[in-house]
Amino acid sequence: MLLRLEAVEAGYGALGVLKGIELEVASGEIVALLGSNGSGKTTTINAISGVIPIRGGTISFAGSRVDGLHPSAVVRRRLVQCAEGRQLFPGLTVVENLKLGSYARRLSGAALRNEMDRMYDLFPVLRERRQQLAGTMSGGQQQMLAIGRALMADPLLLMMDEPSLGLAPLLVSQLFELITRINGLGTTVLLVEQNAVASLKIAHRAYILESGRIALTGPAEDLISSPRVRDVYLGL
Repeated sequence: MLLRLEAVEAGYGALGVLKGIELEVASGEIVALLGSNGSGKTTTINAISGVIPIRGGTISFAGSRVDGLHPSAVVRRRLVQCAEGRQLFPGLTVVENLKLGSYARRLSGAALRNEMDRMYDLFPVLRERRQQLAGTMSGGQQQMLAIGRALMADPLLLMMDEPSLGLAPLLVSQLFELITRINGLGTTVLLVEQNAVASLKIAHRAYILESGRIALTGPAEDLISSPRVRDVYLGL
């Protein structure tokens, strides 16, 4: 198993959010982590990334414990988060933002150029706008840049936190196609999304969080066809 969370507890200050999370992601999968606002989705991602410390349980990645590591050390293990809200550097260009994504790899010269070309092939709009300031780009273009910057770290597992947030419906459809393509190229994906229906359509498996606990889990096709899930969690 590439990623495993066992009995993970985490929170903020006196607030306990995660209450014994059990979650697994196998190499090559797209796994969706779904739930309403406040259910603990982003907290789960932040705990895995080392952004917040866990208070109990263990987090293992590629056979080694990663709980307790600094976020930069987690990235060097090739466990990478594409954060909610894009978190770009608006005053830097597309090229500069992409280069920052490869910082942990210390790329330079031909190796850096090859990685940049790989991103431009995946996101042609970034090649066209490579000298544009990130803060002047459209929301969809900024999301492509955020994903590209995360991929510059060469993740074995890419964690995506609400990538469709704020995007127009057509761009949302293109985004989910892109996630499928990224997975097809060999990157395992843990997808946190409020767009549950679209997520279940591309995911292999899914977990549904409720008040900091796993309420349901199973193959995505089973969950999307479940009357309970459709009624209670998907609003269908």
